[in-house]
Amino acid sequence: MRIAVIGYGRQGRAAVEYWGEDNEVTVCDSNENLELPDNVDRQLGKDYLKDLDRFHWIIRGPIIHPDDIVAANGKQILKKITTTTEEFIRVCPAPIIGVTGTKGKGTTSSLITKILETAGKKVHLGGNIGIAPLEMLKWKIKPSDWVVLELANFQLIDLGLSPKIAVCLMVVPEHLDWHRDMAEYVGAKQNLFRHQSSKDLAIFNRLSDFSGEVVEVSPALKLSYEVPAVGQNPAEKNGAYVLGEDIYMDDEKVCSISEVNLLGRHNLENVCAAIAATWDLIDNDASVVQRALKDFVGLPHRLERVRSFRDVTFYNDSFAATPEAAVAAMHAIPGDKVMILGGFDRGLDMSVFAKGIQDEPTVKKALLVGQTAPRIADELTKAGFTNFVQLEAKDMQTIVAAGLAATKAGQAVVLSPGCPSFDMFKNFEDRGLQFKKEVDAL
Repeated sequence: MRIAVIGYGRQGRAAVEYWGEDNEVTVCDSNENLELPDNVDRQLGKDYLKDLDRFHWIIRGPIIHPDDIVAANGKQILKKITTTTEEFIRVCPAPIIGVTGTKGKGTTSSLITKILETAGKKVHLGGNIGIAPLEMLKWKIKPSDWVVLELANFQLIDLGLSPKIAVCLMVVPEHLDWHRDMAEYVGAKQNLFRHQSSKDLAIFNRLSDFSGEVVEVSPALKLSYEVPAVGQNPAEKNGAYVLGEDIYMDDEKVCSISEVNLLGRHNLENVCAAIAATWDLIDNDASVVQRALKDFVGLPHRLERVRSFRDVTFYNDSFAATPEAAVAAMHAIPGDKVMILGGFDRGLDMSVFAKGIQDEPTVKKALLVGQTAPRIADELTKAGFTNFVQLEAKDMQTIVAAGLAATKAGQAVVLSPGCPSFDMFKNFEDRGLQFKKEVDAL
């Protein structure tokens, strides 16, 4: 067959390796200077999406919106498009747990994996967390194993298959520079649930309206989780939930929140989601969850303590790419703090920052960076918070130095931008690594 692989990133390379041996593969990419294997054809440059009808199958890369392919070829092309994620779900011999949401996917996916491994199961973790699904087929997955996939909207927008267990975490507006509107963003996540059967399981955050909307398309059994505000009781005492200082699954106490080694109440949501997804698979054994939580300290660039210097503690929360995630960090980091906010402008609601600071008096100052700095400054001023500085800095060394200069002994400097990184850095990892490098160099 003639197969077009659109985009030659990690998933594109996995696609070429997977389909390349027995098919005629052409890599289509906007980069004219790509180095490609000798056994593939190429269609590179500004016209890389044209004339795709000559192929039997088109493997869409996750950063390519289906509308771009349609614009260059017409709507009839849609029937030929698939993705590496859909192909993996189609051929994977083991049951799959898929996790989506706006934030918390990586932590929840990793914790689900940890709980199942603690119960003695063989588990394979991949997807948006950094391992292309098709690469996982090299791991000799068995039917008795479990697979956990972290899945973002880019991978889900045209997904035609759904996993046995699907989890939707909190959902707020994001990636609206890529999607037509919020409805399309929600619709993309719905595809993780849309093709389930009545024998499957769909899990959602019952305090997130969008999460509930995502899951309502599923015919599967629905199970929810809830982390109410401090001092409040859950609206319902079913599924996984926090009550007082403990976490429950239905009527059974699973663990105390003091056993969770993750900063922030929002991480209790991730814990509850992981418990709900695995509870039946571990035979309702609370001790398995307790043992898993004991050793689980989270992922890099998520509320990561870097070091203390001159009695000032530095935290790297570079993964926070929405205002809501930055607000969660404001609440999570103990004590007085200086927040480093801002980045690439994706058109998100900057007033969320202002409300977050109003509700969190421990935020003593904000350092604003990147394209969104003026918009954040306007919202903070409207809210009556004026202790902020718009930094013209274009490098992390200057930003870290400004953070240290703005703090007093006993306070914290928190890099939790609440915006994407693409205006100043390659990605959130690059931003976080540069922050850690400069903090370590103090």
